[in-house]
Amino acid sequence: MTAIAIETGREARRTALILAASQAIIGSAAPIAISMGALAGQYLLGADKSLATAPITGFNLGVALGALPAAAIVRRLGQRDGFMTGTVVTALGGLVATLALFHGSFWLFAFALLVIGIGGAFVQQFRFAAADNAPPQFKARAISFVLAGGIVTAILGPQIVIFTRELFAPVMFAGSFASILPLAVVGAVILSFLRLPAKSAGKAEIADGDARPLSEIVTRPRFVAALFCAVGSYALMSFVMTGAPLAMVGCGLSEDDATLGISWHVMAMFAPSFFTGSLIHRFGAERIVAIGLLLLIGCAAVALSGVALWHFWTSLILLGLGWNFGFIGATSMVAASYRPSEKGKVQGFHDFVLFGSVACASLLSGMVYNAWGWEMLNWMIFPVTVLCFVALGALTMARPRQA
Repeated sequence: MTAIAIETGREARRTALILAASQAIIGSAAPIAISMGALAGQYLLGADKSLATAPITGFNLGVALGALPAAAIVRRLGQRDGFMTGTVVTALGGLVATLALFHGSFWLFAFALLVIGIGGAFVQQFRFAAADNAPPQFKARAISFVLAGGIVTAILGPQIVIFTRELFAPVMFAGSFASILPLAVVGAVILSFLRLPAKSAGKAEIADGDARPLSEIVTRPRFVAALFCAVGSYALMSFVMTGAPLAMVGCGLSEDDATLGISWHVMAMFAPSFFTGSLIHRFGAERIVAIGLLLLIGCAAVALSGVALWHFWTSLILLGLGWNFGFIGATSMVAASYRPSEKGKVQGFHDFVLFGSVACASLLSGMVYNAWGWEMLNWMIFPVTVLCFVALGALTMARPRQA
């Protein structure tokens, strides 16, 4: 039994490392799309720039729309072949985005980022696959390995943008999106080393006899507060981050400065994940969410204090840290609000509301920035965080009355 346990642990580490390496490569499509999506959209538009962030909205919408199909494809084909299918989708999105830039088609470009977002929905499944294929004592570390790939992505994606943005000049940004194709190929090659069954071994289905109606679950105070804080944290992050590159360039900073700002932001989003879980276990999810909300307020305070490069970069770092604490803490609260037999329908409802809100936030970001400027993007943080604090307070008051 000891030998079997050792071999199982070794195979779990191997699987997690392969998924982390692929995450680092194919996951770089996300920061490329985020850092260049709005700038490329602005480049393609005419005088009215209010829809400049629509391509990033397309990306976020793609992640939302692709979540359930990606999971179904992975279940049908198995994790290795399912994830490799996702790399094909990502490559297709990169190809269409490149062609759209050459043809000067804004809406084709927005559609291309939606396709890249659908490919990103497969990448979102990597951490769960690492945990599913690990013994209980290694699940947390397996997830951490995959998150480490996200840190590499935060560096690799923006650096690719810097070196490829003018590759096909005078067609700006086409080189950056063309680079997604080789990234997809390399990611697929790495995934081919996964030693997993052609089809996922199905676990015994849990009886639904003890499952409550969805309406009952999603109206309980803990779920409502968790969803509210998850949406608030993620939507605010998308809202401010989407407009940040436009604001930096608009304030006279370079596109490289804007790209590196997004790099620092993405690193701040993922780096704390190695210890966020331990903090939640020690102090409770609600307290960690509250710290995340305070960090978001700090982001707004720094951004509103000036428009120097350090103001932008510091505010983006605080924005990433606030997202990490707020969103992961809220996700932990959601996970504690349902029974195993209720998992599928509750997570589906949660993700639909979450990513739908994130897509709306990214679209509104460009409109608000175009109409009222960078300052208004940051002023919006205050009322949303206050409402999230109210939701946490209401949960605290309702807890003694819960059965």
